[in-house]
Amino acid sequence: MNKSYDPVIALTPGEPAGVGPDLAIQLVQQPPACTLVLIADPLMLAERAKQLHLPFTAREWKGRESASQGVYLLPVKAARPVSAGRLDKTNAPYVIETLKSAAVGCRRGEFDALVTGPVHKGIINDAGIAFTGHTELLAELSGASQPVMLLTAPGLRVALATIHLPLAAVPKAITREHLTSVLEVLHTDLRKKFGIADPVILVCGLNPHAGESGHLGREEIDVIEPVIKSLRAKGMRLRGPVPADTAFIPSQLEGVDAVLAMYHDQGLPVLKHHDFAHAVNITLGLPFVRTSVDHGTALELAGTGRADVSSLVTAIEMAIKLVKKK
Repeated sequence: MNKSYDPVIALTPGEPAGVGPDLAIQLVQQPPACTLVLIADPLMLAERAKQLHLPFTAREWKGRESASQGVYLLPVKAARPVSAGRLDKTNAPYVIETLKSAAVGCRRGEFDALVTGPVHKGIINDAGIAFTGHTELLAELSGASQPVMLLTAPGLRVALATIHLPLAAVPKAITREHLTSVLEVLHTDLRKKFGIADPVILVCGLNPHAGESGHLGREEIDVIEPVIKSLRAKGMRLRGPVPADTAFIPSQLEGVDAVLAMYHDQGLPVLKHHDFAHAVNITLGLPFVRTSVDHGTALELAGTGRADVSSLVTAIEMAIKLVKKK
């Protein structure tokens, strides 16, 4: 793709009571080098901008054919007026509708990529909507069979074998078939989306000390090691299983392009400690580019002007970079 091309990026601010709208309004004060389409409630954005004492204008989105670089708005109305910092489950369907509109636009080529703000999973579930996260919903909306969550920060990439599961459910979810599929998607997208010709992936063990030869658990022996052996035979460069407590030390990471953690809180605390402000969440395995901030709704900061826009800026920049690599 021509490097001078200005991608069309859809942005869903996420939970309307959280910092997502604040970040969107801060972002457009110095718009990124793309055509940015905000998919959100116009009144909510206008009121939040007023609360933040920041100007906000956006042209109505009328389709790609009439667009130029700048900020546009594709309106989706919230069910009830939004108060910064106050969750309202009646607005949960609005959050889902913004994501559906974005996914449909990406699937039909109207948008080149989707960048998402933070959602509040609890309030969506309180509204009676089965929802475990962006990754799973976008996979369902796009027909992707194996989504993989990858978080990146300068100098580190961490993918997850399982995503939003209770810890007690993780061991049963790590089957040979599932782990093979995750590693294949990770390997493929490191090549296609990041331009790494022959990626090296470090695979964490599930148990302390990677199972200690079966004395602390047999998942490494029964599942992880056989999968690694099988995929190595197909040409993948895999290291592991490595005990997670030493997987992220510099000597282990030397020459590694990505780390595969077995569950959410095995890998992500390390990455967020490494560089929280510039971490980006990327969903692999989708038919379109999707990036996101790496933080939550921060309800206590909504409407205060104290929200840090760094992660959203980095997510937009990453989306543009990935689109231009296609």
